[in-house]
Amino acid sequence: MSDLPENEARQRKAAEIAANPSGYKVCEGCDSIVGHAVVLCPNCHSFRFDDQPSRVIAQATLLGSRSQKSVTTNDLS
Repeated sequence: MSDLPENEARQRKAAEIAANPSGYKVCEGCDSIVGHAVVLCPNCHSFRFDDQPSRVIAQATLLGSRSQKSVTTNDLS
């Protein structure tokens, strides 16, 4: 997947998340999507999440439709 253009890779990941929303949740601090087992958001360190499937699907669709705008831990290393 690393050979794909950034937006295409984001769209594929968004489709993967939308197909299995119960495996993910949305951080209420920064709107990132994280795995369901995460306790603290790796981006903003929030501990509040929305795990409603409709919210996860909506956020995945939104994030998959645009370029990355947030700073992640990978950007800081």
